[in-house]
Amino acid sequence: MYDNKGCDLIDYEDSDFNTIMASDISFTGKIHFTKPFMIRGKVNGSISAESDLVVDEGAVVNANISAERVLVKGTVKGNVNGRDLVFVTSSGSITGDIASRQVVLEPGSLFSGRCAMVKENEA
Repeated sequence: MYDNKGCDLIDYEDSDFNTIMASDISFTGKIHFTKPFMIRGKVNGSISAESDLVVDEGAVVNANISAERVLVKGTVKGNVNGRDLVFVTSSGSITGDIASRQVVLEPGSLFSGRCAMVKENEA
């Protein structure tokens, strides 16, 4: 079983994020960011990041994602590339392929796609 005690991404607080997209916002297009970002609303397009991304509970993302670490508590439809970690909680779902050094699917989470565990320099 995965021990998430050392993973600060799991035990986040709103103050840990530079930007939080509110639940009443829908965005279509490309998102690129360098500091931690949380999505609570709806996104259609693509997401690329040099930092962490949280898709919060209730959020709906229809996009391919590339980020350092990705925590999914909501719904993602698209491929997810987490260079270090992709973590899907029991409330989360991913429909698409996952590539990462570490992948965690909590019991109750939903995943439909292919999963590739890659070395650090391949992620």
